[in-house]
Amino acid sequence: MRPILSCLGVVALLSALAAAEELGIDNSKDQNRQKCSGMYSKKSWGGDTDPYILTTLEKATPPPDQDVFISLVIFEFRDEDLIGIWPTPDSLDKEYICTQSNVDQNFCNSTQLGEFILSPNASDSKNQILSTKINLKDPEAPKYEIKKTGYYCVGSAPFSDNAQYKGNVKFRNAYGRLPAAQIAKLPFYAGITIVYAVIGIFWGFLYAQNRHDILAVQNYITAIIVFLIVEQLMTWGFYDYKNTHGFNAGAKVFMLVDSILNAGRNSFSFFLLLIVCMGYGVVKPSLGKTMVYVRFLAIAHFVFGVIYAVASLSITPDNAGPLVLFVILPLAGTLTAFYVWTLSSLNHTMKDLLTRKQHVKALMYKKLWYAILASIVVIFAFFFLNSFTFAERSSPDFVPNHWKTRWFILDGWLNLVYMVDIAYVAYLWRPTVNNRRFAMSDEIAQDDEGFEIASFGESGDEEDARSPTREEIRNAGAGAPASGSGGGNGARGKETELSPVPPKPVSEGGAGARGQRSSLDGETIFAVGEEGERWSESDESPRNSGERQKLTGKKD
Repeated sequence: MRPILSCLGVVALLSALAAAEELGIDNSKDQNRQKCSGMYSKKSWGGDTDPYILTTLEKATPPPDQDVFISLVIFEFRDEDLIGIWPTPDSLDKEYICTQSNVDQNFCNSTQLGEFILSPNASDSKNQILSTKINLKDPEAPKYEIKKTGYYCVGSAPFSDNAQYKGNVKFRNAYGRLPAAQIAKLPFYAGITIVYAVIGIFWGFLYAQNRHDILAVQNYITAIIVFLIVEQLMTWGFYDYKNTHGFNAGAKVFMLVDSILNAGRNSFSFFLLLIVCMGYGVVKPSLGKTMVYVRFLAIAHFVFGVIYAVASLSITPDNAGPLVLFVILPLAGTLTAFYVWTLSSLNHTMKDLLTRKQHVKALMYKKLWYAILASIVVIFAFFFLNSFTFAERSSPDFVPNHWKTRWFILDGWLNLVYMVDIAYVAYLWRPTVNNRRFAMSDEIAQDDEGFEIASFGESGDEEDARSPTREEIRNAGAGAPASGSGGGNGARGKETELSPVPPKPVSEGGAGARGQRSSLDGETIFAVGEEGERWSESDESPRNSGERQKLTGKKD
């Protein structure tokens, strides 16, 4: 979901970016007669240049005895109602241009002939409204000074019959050449770069501190953190270069490189999330051939992402045809494969860990699942809330009211969600002292299911069976034959068999028993005390031997 929406946002932003400095104006279409853009005052963002709007028109070559005039007006969007006049209270259309007939009706005076008609109370506006007419035989370039932040428009209309014109409108802000709608990206991406750098510093400290106990998956996390620092730094560098030098050839190359890095970030992120959900490094030391398939999917997603980025830069929305589906569908296919595979792998890993009673590891993946779920909820909640805002996009006031925050809705907040997810995954899989021990061992199952009090009675019966009473021993001795060597031996054998002192277990071999114990201890690296339990008579100290002699009165 995120990469597709991000790419759609990139298409809209890049199409506006390519013409942000100088917007073309002509009378070939009605929508081309007016161009608008947000502008910041010098006080808002600072800068060395006073902000302005400059309109330049191409020179026309009419017959020498003929003039070609066009009408031009520059205004702040909130003053749109002050342009034009209603002929009557019941009129459906306004009169915008001061023609001779409008002069005769006293809608304007003769000195305003050929200009846009302004409302009588236009002088009460806090912003200047510039209305003029331009002769295309020797066109002048009207310059409009920006005193206050706002959304400004340049409107035009032919005054002379069959007048054809073409020109450019330059919106120049005080801080530089970056469009006002995108200037907030400079501090935004600079801040994100710093945050990623801080994450990288903490991660690098833990990595170096535990460098001898690093898991393979942590190497991938290290790589993506470094990649993100470089990618965000390049994004910030692109907007800074564009702000300084404009949208020249260098800026276009910068933008292409940044688009490729963005595609790499998406592919790398999906790749990392997938192998983490598969349990790589924590549950499984290796993924085998599955890792090859995951890498192929990541490479395919990267290639399709680059193709999409290049197509977005070279194809405008107006020229997009059915062939654009061959660019979108492969990217959507690999994206869907990543989503399905990731969620199914995470569910399988959690189920496997819970089945094997690996509760500590299962808790890690539960936290990851909650993070993914929270991200999905946040994304859909944000889209749901913004759907009410975009429902008003057909309103003329939509862009003027949202031009400052539109970049954040399309791209900014997605970067914040992504940054939080990466930071959380890095926190869960951070390098620690017992990385490899935790990953390569299984938790000892502590399952008390089926435990009943009756088991005490059963264990007591077994103990009674192993320890006969004195009466049983006496009865057994009385009933034995009293004469004959065979009978005596039998009685002693019976008495010995029923002796209350349990015989010492006979070991078939010290080495063999010790070897068997070692094999059991090797089942978990968390087993402790095995060396202290391996006691034998040969290990007895002289001091302990002397004390035993004093107590028993016997010598060895």
